[in-house]
Amino acid sequence: MKETGFPRADAENDFLRARRSQVLSRLSTWLRREPDDVNITLPFHEVVEALGYLGEHRIGLRVIKLESIVGTVDRSRDFDRRFRPTSARVRERWERLALAARRGEEIPPIEVYRVGELHFIIDGHHRVSVALAQGLSTIEAFVTVVRTKLDPSGIRHRGDLIVKDYRRLFLERVPLTGHARASVIVSDPWDYAKLGEHVEAWGFRLMQDEGKFSDRPSVAQRWFEEEFVPVVGMLRQADLIGNRTDAEAYMWVAAERYRLIRTHRWDDDVIEKLRSREH
Repeated sequence: MKETGFPRADAENDFLRARRSQVLSRLSTWLRREPDDVNITLPFHEVVEALGYLGEHRIGLRVIKLESIVGTVDRSRDFDRRFRPTSARVRERWERLALAARRGEEIPPIEVYRVGELHFIIDGHHRVSVALAQGLSTIEAFVTVVRTKLDPSGIRHRGDLIVKDYRRLFLERVPLTGHARASVIVSDPWDYAKLGEHVEAWGFRLMQDEGKFSDRPSVAQRWFEEEFVPVVGMLRQADLIGNRTDAEAYMWVAAERYRLIRTHRWDDDVIEKLRSREH
């Protein structure tokens, strides 16, 4: 923190620096033509909906890293993603808290939800903003842990929630577990919808061939072991994965196989025809 020796003046300077930083960041985002959501705080309820809510429990007072706070429960636009003030509307309250902090007065803990390693503010936006502006790295918080179906890792912006939401729906249709669950990843959210339909069709053919019913978990596990793993293995040997994920390569080759050869079988002839088309 820059010091003038006058706490009130220093608090005012804290606010002005934070506002200047926010304006420059917004300008930089516009010049780089980045998506609008890169500077917007993540909305807690949208995140939990995309990940799938399971439950919550309060764990009490903790010291948390300020950098782990990525979103908020309310939809206030008074602060950006890094909790810098977006206007002068919050100035009076902001500077009052900054002055109290500089004078060494006790500041109440904030209150947050914890989802994975991420934190979302329930109460304390101004306190977080001031702490960040004054160069702190941690803050005291009353924490409530929220459990979700999907791991929140990889979420940076609101746009990332679309992928998580489609993946959650895919895993409800194709309930993979363990290693299988971690292995089937795609980048385009719509690919999860297409892959879900593909696995369901594969399961339908399986039940027709065997003349008996299989539930979703059984179909998902058998598809992974009997279809996905062998096909991806063949693609690796044929050097056909490229820059795709395993699941993206599988989707590409499955679609090409049927379009070109009109078959659901896999053998060396199929791979060779696909290889020649790829090159």
